[in-house]
Amino acid sequence: MARPQPLISDPARSTRTIRVMLVDDSLVVRSILERIVDQHPALKICASVASAHDALAYLACESVDVVILDIEMPGMNGIDALPHILERAAKARVLILSSNCVEGGPAAIEALSLGASDTLAKPGRGSFSGRFAEVLTERILALGDQPPLPATVRSVQRPVSVPVAVVIETDQPIECIAVAASTGGIPAFANFLAHLDPRITAPILLTQHLPDAFMEFYAKQIATMTNRQVHVAEAGMAVERGHIYLAPGDAHLMVVANGSRRDILLDRHPVENGCCPSADPMIGAVADVYGRRGVAVILSGMGRDGVLGAARLKSVGGTIFAQAPESCVVWGMPGAVAKAGLAVATLDPDAIALMLGRFLPGRRKP
Repeated sequence: MARPQPLISDPARSTRTIRVMLVDDSLVVRSILERIVDQHPALKICASVASAHDALAYLACESVDVVILDIEMPGMNGIDALPHILERAAKARVLILSSNCVEGGPAAIEALSLGASDTLAKPGRGSFSGRFAEVLTERILALGDQPPLPATVRSVQRPVSVPVAVVIETDQPIECIAVAASTGGIPAFANFLAHLDPRITAPILLTQHLPDAFMEFYAKQIATMTNRQVHVAEAGMAVERGHIYLAPGDAHLMVVANGSRRDILLDRHPVENGCCPSADPMIGAVADVYGRRGVAVILSGMGRDGVLGAARLKSVGGTIFAQAPESCVVWGMPGAVAKAGLAVATLDPDAIALMLGRFLPGRRKP
């Protein structure tokens, strides 16, 4: 299944050399990956090691831009090593390359939740050439071309951000929260959800760019973080307070008015940005149904998905928040919304959640 946001080679990319470290216990696999990476002039293998311990030892002395990390390794496996590598690597991004990262594999969701920037399924021994080599190279270039990832993104124990003084343009209570996310969005949404006042019971619609096969596992993971009911959205579901509805990986999540009810609508028409699922139809539907009582939150992700929907929501008086660049893995989607002047504030996910508390009765003024 194609990724929701295909990465396309850009001849205008930075000429900076991207330093890549390979971590895989198979000498054969490392040799193949070295040949693939070395074929691109913007990429350089700075280390090729067989264990997580060797990777951590190297990172104690040297910096890298992208770490390609296997999961199944003797000793410390990739999942256990990931938090340590993220801490030691400081500003690097991690691409998990593992046979466990097939579509629907729980290891991929777990890795993304722990802070990996991307995952890719490792092919069979005879399938490393051709399309795989192109995809791997594009993924490395996309991650390596991003600005250095600040340490605040990695710090699980960092204090909650203090919301800045922001004038919220509506005194209406929140009736629906639409959240858009892609690369880096899984940990960002977890942070947002952890700090959302439980008195805010407006339904949450979530479009996270993932293949369809991942969605059931991701929904189960979200359910462990909250008392809200979590669903992979199905057509005709009633939209209820205290519930989270996750867009399936093969359709846009929308909501429609049905008398006094609000129901889920799934749409599969192509959209301008090429994403499926796309946040634009979701946020646009929230604008149509909830008007100024709708809120959109645009989290970390590549591309511009969410801009058109956010513009529509703002035109009817709704409120849009964008994640700040300092806490994003990729400031593409929130950056596009912020640069278009659509966001009322650009904040870390925890601070956005706290800002929504101002919509509660008696707390609407900054």
